[in-house]
Amino acid sequence: MEEASSRFRLAWTRLAGAMSPAAGPRTSDWRATMRARLFVCAGGFALWTIGIEARLIDLQILQYADLTARADRQQMRTVTPPAKRGEIFDRRGHVLAFSVDADSIAAIPTEIDDPQAVAARVCSALDDCTGDRRSAIGRALGRRSQFAWLARQISPDEARRVRDLGLPGITLLKESRRYYPKKELAAHLLGYVGLDNVGLAGIESAYDVQIRGRDGKVLIQTDAKRHALSSRVERPATAGAGIELTIDQYLQYIAERELRIGVEENRAAGGSAVIMDPRTGEILALANWPTFNPNVFARAEDEARRNRAIQNLYEPGSTFKIVTASAALEEHLMSPDTPIDTRPGYITFGRRVIHDDHAGLGVIPFTDVIVKSSNVGAIRIGMKLGPERLGEYVSRFGFGQTLAPDFRGESPGIVWNPARLDPSALASVSMGYQVGVTAIQMTSAASAVANGGVVVEPRVIHAFIRDGRRVEVPHRVLRLAGLTETAATLTGIMEQVVERGTARSAQISGYTVAGKTGTAHKLVNGRYSNADYNASFVGFLPSRHPAVTILVVIDSPHGPNGYYGGTVSAPVFKRIAEATLTYLGIGPSLNAPPPVLVARHDAEESLVAQPVRTPEVLTAALEPARNGLMPDLRGLSAREALRLLSRIGMSARLSGDGFVVEQSPVPGAELIRGDRCLLRLGRRPASSPGGGP
Repeated sequence: MEEASSRFRLAWTRLAGAMSPAAGPRTSDWRATMRARLFVCAGGFALWTIGIEARLIDLQILQYADLTARADRQQMRTVTPPAKRGEIFDRRGHVLAFSVDADSIAAIPTEIDDPQAVAARVCSALDDCTGDRRSAIGRALGRRSQFAWLARQISPDEARRVRDLGLPGITLLKESRRYYPKKELAAHLLGYVGLDNVGLAGIESAYDVQIRGRDGKVLIQTDAKRHALSSRVERPATAGAGIELTIDQYLQYIAERELRIGVEENRAAGGSAVIMDPRTGEILALANWPTFNPNVFARAEDEARRNRAIQNLYEPGSTFKIVTASAALEEHLMSPDTPIDTRPGYITFGRRVIHDDHAGLGVIPFTDVIVKSSNVGAIRIGMKLGPERLGEYVSRFGFGQTLAPDFRGESPGIVWNPARLDPSALASVSMGYQVGVTAIQMTSAASAVANGGVVVEPRVIHAFIRDGRRVEVPHRVLRLAGLTETAATLTGIMEQVVERGTARSAQISGYTVAGKTGTAHKLVNGRYSNADYNASFVGFLPSRHPAVTILVVIDSPHGPNGYYGGTVSAPVFKRIAEATLTYLGIGPSLNAPPPVLVARHDAEESLVAQPVRTPEVLTAALEPARNGLMPDLRGLSAREALRLLSRIGMSARLSGDGFVVEQSPVPGAELIRGDRCLLRLGRRPASSPGGGP
């Protein structure tokens, strides 16, 4: 036992000696070594834990939104069912624009291995696919995005051929396409719609929010192979509102047809025609030439797509003299009989000389200044008015401002500030130069004369139709341009423009027509051209109970009819007016045939031919008016009676046809200027007030 103990002590002594500094290299205590190793392991574990936590924070918090969106893109597809645009109708319910389904080619480029080969096969299925188009399809497929359009709104035959190819990553989607069944009819008025179902012009653009509706939203869950598993409708597509226009399809066709014929036969650059109801401001037709097909609007030139009637400015020339004349009559500066000295046929402002188109008019009454369209006479009237008063009436009639809320891009026109009107500029404005107007403005101004002095807002929207309910848009009065008495007097003067003045080619048998011609040099490169003119005519009829106001403007005529408004535009007006009267069923206002003809064998009861009135007879009929008494109109024709009433400041309401057989107020009654006279007409004239037959 002792021996074993001795051996243990000897071994321990040797081990201690080996571990002593003197015995060799210094070593750490094993406990310290173990402790260090534990610290290293714990630190590594802590760093590993922190890294995991940091990565979790990055994924679950910092990148959460992005990763969720990526997951949705991979697992969820969003389909946007397009809203159906509302239909557009004319005033009688004829459809002018509606939407149809069309196929479009879409692709998922990330699923396509060989973009150029796929592009070539897709291109082979399309009509008229050029090399540039194939290259564009190849570039779209090579972008490696999640979605790309290859061709929009293709034909049914093209869609069938693409479907038969069965190409992976290529699909056909339904889109809504706008279709105009009447093609060019009312193209400028309707406008057109782009590929993204957004209105780009005309009514389609002005009321795009109402017509377009709201697109839907459908979520489709897919598997890894993009196969649909389930779908959920987030928002259903909502159809847009329908719009009923004030235009009439037939009248629109007539206006476009006659305008095109007028432009072509006069070898003109273009033109515009407007038909308006002067009582409500409703536009029954608005035509421009050249025109375009809105179904393929991209193929048309910019000039063809331009709505001349609301965007093009032109100097109206003598049609603007109705404003000058109205101002002079309204301010009681002149009467229809006031003499105006137009001698010697021209007037000078410094080195500027303004001539009359017809020399030798001499001293003529105010009426003949308008009837014969004397520039010198209009300038004399404008000088009498002065710039402030003339400028006021220019504004009253709506010039220099936008009038129609239904049109985007309407030009307000160009008018002078009255404070800057020197004598030369005042002379120009008085005869319709140095003022820029639109066709809509000129039609509205003439309508103000036709309806008794009221400027009515031009409208093309008749009603909105939504959810089966029709909400009509009321017409709106903008302002008073003048008194009814002034309008009646001016109407009488404008009637004579057609009867014996510059617009005799606008006469329509059986109807009284009031109108005014206009011929103005065009500005070309800042100077008035001696070769290009704007020829225009504006008128309303039947003049005493106007149903329509019609304006025709022909741009730069170079045909055999010359360039005057009376020879170029007035015949177009006549053709449009005749068709309009027939279509609207408006009977003759002068010497109309009786609705029923009965054979009579009594010679005394036979119809009597219309007598020829002498100026002395008509003057005698006005004698009582000078004493404030109602004249005797019995025995006069309707035209003669209306002319006399306009001269004493009265309007008339007629019934029957032929000659005046009864009137109210009765002859000799106290005359109330501005009042309305009721006239009953008969086919057998009574004795004339002057004693004639």
